[in-house]
Amino acid sequence: MAEGNDENGKLAQVRTKGSYSVVSLPHQWFILAMSSELKREPIGRRLMGTPLALFRDNEGKVGALLDRCPHRNVPLSDGEVAKDGAIQCPYHGWRFDRGGTCVAIPSFTGALDNRARNCTAYPAMEQQGFVWVYSTPFDASGAMPDKRPHVFARADDPGYVTVRQAIDQNGTLFSALENALDVPHTAFLHRGLFRSESRGITLKVKISRAQDRCTAEYCGEPRPPGFMARVLSPSGGEVQHWDRFIVPSIAQVEYRIGDENHVLADTAMTPISDFETRLWGVVSLKTRLPGRVVEPFVKPIGLRVLKQDAVILQKQTDTVKHFGGEQFTWTEIDVLGKHIWRLLKAAERGEPIRDTEDTEISLVV
Repeated sequence: MAEGNDENGKLAQVRTKGSYSVVSLPHQWFILAMSSELKREPIGRRLMGTPLALFRDNEGKVGALLDRCPHRNVPLSDGEVAKDGAIQCPYHGWRFDRGGTCVAIPSFTGALDNRARNCTAYPAMEQQGFVWVYSTPFDASGAMPDKRPHVFARADDPGYVTVRQAIDQNGTLFSALENALDVPHTAFLHRGLFRSESRGITLKVKISRAQDRCTAEYCGEPRPPGFMARVLSPSGGEVQHWDRFIVPSIAQVEYRIGDENHVLADTAMTPISDFETRLWGVVSLKTRLPGRVVEPFVKPIGLRVLKQDAVILQKQTDTVKHFGGEQFTWTEIDVLGKHIWRLLKAAERGEPIRDTEDTEISLVV
């Protein structure tokens, strides 16, 4: 609720509908750390507001436990990994294995097989240099989920230069995803880096939605005038451009300029809390220029773009909280926004969503 002027010029209370684009996504994989961050000592992370303790056992395998010792509610992430590879609480020394089973209680000589003394454990795995954690705890069987995390398609390809970067943004998962896949804002917020003010070029945009993703294909765009585009393709050329949202939280942008220039930028987003989202960016590119020439430009430009997005999302979030909720109005050039939201809500409910027939719109850039 906020103040405004009514028709008589008096201060009036302006109310919003009080809704927020916050979702809870069970049975999904999210990145919680880079593999290089997880050494001998445990670390604490949050996933959708839930504190988790990550650690490695003696075999180097990762574990993820609820960050609360069931004995006296002390964070396990403040403890250490004991000689037997179990995580040890810093208060009384209770120890837990990767499955959450209490394996030792110092000074206690009784039986340990009491479920009340175990800690809630979450499936965790490493893939392509990241630690992924499943958002739903292990069930009684203790089996790993059949579903697997997203694969960064070109990250291990020796023909590509790959740059990784993490950054935090203060916004909902939906807002961060839509921002990453929103073309119209780039001419204003990122002017000079990717696009500039409109050149009056009309693009055809083909939009499709399947059960686990939505895609926008932009057709007929000459190389944009931004600095990054000039680095990738000094001689110009027509751009092939796809934006994709992949459930639960992957924003993927792909560019091809001619046969020799290809960029695949994946951003895996982790909802730390309702209004905190961590972005794990993996940008793989191949150009006519040698990788050693292009690589020094990619990370600084990418960071500048992400920081500009972080500033605007913070302002957006502050405004939403001030007015007590979000209100959106839409146009057809908000290309993927509605589809992202519908896919997120379907994933929250654990329900399939129907595919859509391809549609086509026009966008002036």
